[in-house]
Amino acid sequence: MMRPALATTAVLSLVALLTACAEPPPPPPPPQAIYVPPPLPEPPTAPWCARPAEITAFSVAALKSDLMVAAVSCQADAKYNAFVTRYRPSLVAQEKLVETYFNRNDKQRWQQERDDYITQLANAQSQRAMVLGSQFCERTLGQFDELLALSKPEDLPGFAETKTQSVPQAMKFSECPPPPPAPAKPVAHKAPAKKQS
Repeated sequence: MMRPALATTAVLSLVALLTACAEPPPPPPPPQAIYVPPPLPEPPTAPWCARPAEITAFSVAALKSDLMVAAVSCQADAKYNAFVTRYRPSLVAQEKLVETYFNRNDKQRWQQERDDYITQLANAQSQRAMVLGSQFCERTLGQFDELLALSKPEDLPGFAETKTQSVPQAMKFSECPPPPPAPAKPVAHKAPAKKQS
């Protein structure tokens, strides 16, 4: 009969021997590479400065165009239609500011200039969608939910301004300097009333 200490030693030796023969566990898989898209290209500078309200209107136009590309690329027509229905008055007001910008700066060709801008904007959005591939839908579709969760439609311009870093723009706008102050009007002095004799 084996002594208990000897039996324990034999069992431990056998376990050690079997463990040494076992294959080591496989190494952990390499970390997944996360695709980081290249930065958005710098758009050309707009030919004219824009007023603050116009810059906001261009942010809304860029957001609307981005969502339109998402509607087509990501089969999100119903979400896009809900967005347009909810924000129609604000979208119309912002589009009028864009028209005002072009009309103020080129009275002869303002409609063509506006149409060219809209085309360039759609092209910039579509190129971004192609670069991002499947990530475009993942990144963009959430904006519909964010928009529809805003408490009131008047919040659209402020929301669009928060997206200027992630939504491509067709032109880079600089803010117009404030207009010079109006000259002071001279104060008219009343002539003293004539005494009647």
